Amino acid sequence: MTRPALLTATLLAAALAGCQTPKAGAGTPAPAVCAAGGAQMARVELIFGQNVFGGTGISEDEWYDFLSKEVTPRFPDGLTAYDAYGQWKHPDKGVVRLTSKVLVIWYAPSAKAEADIEAIRDAYKRLFKQISVMRVDGLDCVSF
Repeated sequence: MTRPALLTATLLAAALAGCQTPKAGAGTPAPAVCAAGGAQMARVELIFGQNVFGGTGISEDEWYDFLSKEVTPRFPDGLTAYDAYGQWKHPDKGVVRLTSKVLVIWYAPSAKAEADIEAIRDAYKRLFKQISVMRVDGLDCVSF
């Protein structure tokens, strides 16, 4: 490697050493540079399986009732929900294929929001006899 190339590589490595993604639970998210008018918000995606083991699927009426009673009171500012298909490896039954609902909520992080998200997951598992509700977290720049 030539001396200028080695110097460039060393400088690049030093510059990149300061670029780290915060680890989950690190507490303070890295500041985002959002487009004009945008602000950083937390995003949670919850994936709800629609099959009830040993029974029928969860009806649209049951889903909307769940949203109305469990989700909207906790996050009244808004949400997005859509239909999905997925599969996962059940501990005893192998690959299970099922229809799902995906719920996306953007919110300001807080202890209350965290408790509300977990209450939603717990309520769904209890009401519809589910093993789990998948949770995916992220940070987004949002504008309206």
